[in-house]
Amino acid sequence: MVNVKIENGTLVLTLEGLDKLWAMKSHLAIPLGNVSAVRADPRITGEKARTGLKLTGARLGERLIAGSFRQDGKTVFWDVHDAANAIVLDLHDEHYAQLVVEVEDPAATVAQIQAALGKR
Repeated sequence: MVNVKIENGTLVLTLEGLDKLWAMKSHLAIPLGNVSAVRADPRITGEKARTGLKLTGARLGERLIAGSFRQDGKTVFWDVHDAANAIVLDLHDEHYAQLVVEVEDPAATVAQIQAALGKR
């Protein structure tokens, strides 16, 4: 699971527990100006059952997808155990084109990020 905070115009995602090991990352910091869109997407693992080429991390079916993957010519970061709690962040001008992460409360997290995007 990922903890999401907004600090000084930056979206900070902190991986919790063993996800740091599986994804081979402990946190990501993305300027809000580089976030194009955010949405909750509980079907993301079914729709993207193939994550493409694993660059780093782990993939255990749909039970765990964590790390960096090359998907449709783009680099995508995943950290999802339960797709029901997945959100998707579309990015530009970043190493990752997209972040797919599991959060505790998808609706609240999406609303928080959208509110911050509206303020910039």
